[in-house]
Amino acid sequence: MRIATTIFLTDETITPVRLARELEERGFAGLYLPEHTHIPVERLSPYPPGGELPRQYGRTLDPFVALGQASAVTESLGLGTGITLVAQHDPIDLAKQSATLDHLSGGRFTLGVGYGWNREEAADHGVEWSTRRELVRDRMALMRALWADKPTAYEGPFGSVRASEAHPKPVRNGAPRVLLGGAAGPKLFAAVAEYADGWLPIGGGGLTDTLPQLRRAWEEAGRAPDDLEIVPYAVLPSPGKLTHYADLGIEEIVLQLPSADEAAVLKALDEFAPYV
Repeated sequence: MRIATTIFLTDETITPVRLARELEERGFAGLYLPEHTHIPVERLSPYPPGGELPRQYGRTLDPFVALGQASAVTESLGLGTGITLVAQHDPIDLAKQSATLDHLSGGRFTLGVGYGWNREEAADHGVEWSTRRELVRDRMALMRALWADKPTAYEGPFGSVRASEAHPKPVRNGAPRVLLGGAAGPKLFAAVAEYADGWLPIGGGGLTDTLPQLRRAWEEAGRAPDDLEIVPYAVLPSPGKLTHYADLGIEEIVLQLPSADEAAVLKALDEFAPYV
């Protein structure tokens, strides 16, 4: 089982370069970074786990810049977003960023995709909350047109692009690996089966019940069963939990590191060492 990590990197934490080097030297499989462009102070959207919103949400580094630094000092470490708020991006720019990072890293990039939870943040980007899922679907289709081998036009309900020369291309044929995050349910599973390579279930709970539903939606969409990737995300590990994931056929998990200074993060990596 591949053991990757995620962390809220901020201006107050360990740096991307230091962390990436430590992860690769210690045998971890990857580094996934979250995204928030900003957190409006006047906010009605509740923090999903409850309680006060942690400080790091408003201080998060840009994941593409941070992962670019991580790529430059590593050779095999996987690099991913967990997740990119696709609705908040210009899809032409995002297609270029993703393809460039994938190209420069030698195909190590995973685009984690999510719909978001903060209405105020999304609204500042001009996102209509009720249609954000459809907007993400449309933007993913537009990006795939730009990633295609030959100039390919796309016209959808929210955007369009002319047939264009758009390089570099993702190393893998057609797109970087795409994993979709979100809570289990028919809408999410239909989206995973339509335009993703798999699912990023946050916390990884309840998979015994939900995986059969996802696998059914996947196969009904005509996707090959063995191609589905399930990557439990932001997991706090235990031997029993990892054994359970292995029994479910899961090949990669993402452990949650503290958003902290270098000493605290390295201590956490020491504690995770038995799982690598």
